[in-house]
Amino acid sequence: MIELPASPEAFRDASWNDVLPYYETLATVPLEASSQSVEPWLATWSRLDTLIGEAGTLAMIAYTANTADEAREAAYLRFSMDIFPKLEEQQVRLARRLVELGWSRPDLATTLHRFRSDIEIFREANVERFSRIEELSAGYQKLIGGMSVDWDGEAKTIPQLQPYLKAADRAVRERAFRLGASAYLAKRDELAECFDGMYALRVAVAKEAGFADYQQYCFAAKHRFDYTPRDTASFHEAVRETVTPAVAKLMDYRRRSLGVDVLRPWDTSVDLDAKEPLRPFDTVDTFVDRARNVFRRVDPELGGQFALMAEESLLDLESRPGKAPGGYCTDLSFRGRPFIFMNAVGVPDDVNTLVHEAGHCFHDFATHKLPYTWMRKTGHEAAELASMSMELLAMPYLVQPEGYYTPQEARVAWLEHLEDVLGALVHIASVDAFQAWIYTDAAGADREARDAKWLQLRADYEQGVDWSGLERERVARWYRQLHIFELPFYYIEYGIAQLGALQVFRNAVQDAGNAVAMYKQFLSLGGTRTLPELYAAAGAKLVFDAPTMKELVDFTMERIEALRAGADAPFAGIVPR
Repeated sequence: MIELPASPEAFRDASWNDVLPYYETLATVPLEASSQSVEPWLATWSRLDTLIGEAGTLAMIAYTANTADEAREAAYLRFSMDIFPKLEEQQVRLARRLVELGWSRPDLATTLHRFRSDIEIFREANVERFSRIEELSAGYQKLIGGMSVDWDGEAKTIPQLQPYLKAADRAVRERAFRLGASAYLAKRDELAECFDGMYALRVAVAKEAGFADYQQYCFAAKHRFDYTPRDTASFHEAVRETVTPAVAKLMDYRRRSLGVDVLRPWDTSVDLDAKEPLRPFDTVDTFVDRARNVFRRVDPELGGQFALMAEESLLDLESRPGKAPGGYCTDLSFRGRPFIFMNAVGVPDDVNTLVHEAGHCFHDFATHKLPYTWMRKTGHEAAELASMSMELLAMPYLVQPEGYYTPQEARVAWLEHLEDVLGALVHIASVDAFQAWIYTDAAGADREARDAKWLQLRADYEQGVDWSGLERERVARWYRQLHIFELPFYYIEYGIAQLGALQVFRNAVQDAGNAVAMYKQFLSLGGTRTLPELYAAAGAKLVFDAPTMKELVDFTMERIEALRAGADAPFAGIVPR
């Protein structure tokens, strides 16, 4: 139909004027409502998207690897501010052409549903607004990536403070906590200014598209066809009713175990059953080698996929100055390879993060077999089910000699992880409730009101920890939540997926082989089924109600109590390979 470049390299230095002619040809070439006409056209469109998408992804990877490099920043901004916002307009243009033809086939039904939604909400006037939001997002990354603190004369990134938060010495933990918060507080006004700009642009986007507020716009833009804002509000209340008391109980146990009168924020990460903080690895090579073993034992095919990533240098794992914070898995969509980025410092959370991102990788490997790029894409609810389920499926295999921990260390790590599952649900509910308030209440435009609302919500959801005298430090927490700045309303998905993952784990306790087989079947479906159908394929269902949530909370608490008692019951039925 049209001749495309052989690789994304052809678009590395491309401008929008270099890209546009390809889409112009696809928009004007003769097309009939038949498989013989449409399918080659779709294949060309899909291949073009993956070529440009991978070129942009490589620019993003390079920039997040070193946010201080101006050339990398310029390349990243060229894609994020110029090419991708304008590309969305062409995507809608081609989607409209396909929809108007009236052609379809069963495995494209969900893709066409998403296309129709994109067509309905697209407004040309919003293209420039999205470009400006991307510019502000790059500024946020630069602010955060440049943060460091002085620790005994040595500059430390914020992730590099994590080991000190697990120190046995309470004074060391407090110092690390306060230093980490201080870095964000020092930049609070700049961060608030950045968010003010993002907020105004997003409100304008929603209004332009005919929505009452930005939350409603996001539900349409994120293709949330299977649940509503009312469901997420029910989720918030269910968490407060069932998870908040459970976490408060865990915090009280922690307080008594530490022998302190009150539990402070710097007491929430220290290991209760380890004399020294766990060090699952000392070098990145060891980190990767042990991960190979873990995934091979979960499933040989998945282990082979991770080994391939290591061989092809598709891992950027260590923390270093100038590197963007956090972790992600992204898809090099043309070559069909995923890439993992994170900030490892040698703590158990690094193991959890790598296993989590590997779950996304396995999803990418499985879906690349589908013929068109849109069929491979899922909503975040399904994407996070892949990653969070892998966290739990891999837990039994973290033990040495092939894993990271001695049996006693593994017990400590398992306890920490399961406690974090419940703590994360509390955090997720409060973050989503915070965003819902920001974008549905006019006071969300006011930076002082935002800080006050955050404090009120955290007090409601997060109980058992004494924050007295630390209000400013508590406020700092939302400024470090990248999703609130860069990916608004991308957070409830973690909660929905976590509850799905607990169901997958419960299935694995009964029959690990079948649970992994269902998990892989779910991965292979990509975005070709509705969200409830995808969850059903994995052996789970969507949960928004308190009674079902309580069943899963109770299941998790039973596992925690069994581990504390020294039993192996939490993994009964899971036979290490």
